Amino acid sequence: MTTFDERKKAFENKYAHDEEMLFKATARRNKLVGLWAAELLGKSDDEAAEYAKEVVRSDFEEAGHEDVVRKVAADLGSKADADTIRAKMDELLPVAKAQIMEELD
Repeated sequence: MTTFDERKKAFENKYAHDEEMLFKATARRNKLVGLWAAELLGKSDDEAAEYAKEVVRSDFEEAGHEDVVRKVAADLGSKADADTIRAKMDELLPVAKAQIMEELD
């Protein structure tokens, strides 16, 4: 294998790793958003955990995060609007990334 081929393979591996980490961080963020919303809805611990799973699953409906925003906004009604949910998602993404990095150490 030539040096160029080795570099190409290394870049491909890094890209795949970065995409996997982003997927995990996004799923974790969605879980945290679900737990936040469940708290606003007054759900018990078990109900909150199940609701968080529903929020994570809702992200597979379409590309992007608007499917999550729609689901949570519909469930929360007047308790939080879409902009508040998006802001919470932005706030929780670094938290999710940090949690995943701690688990890797």
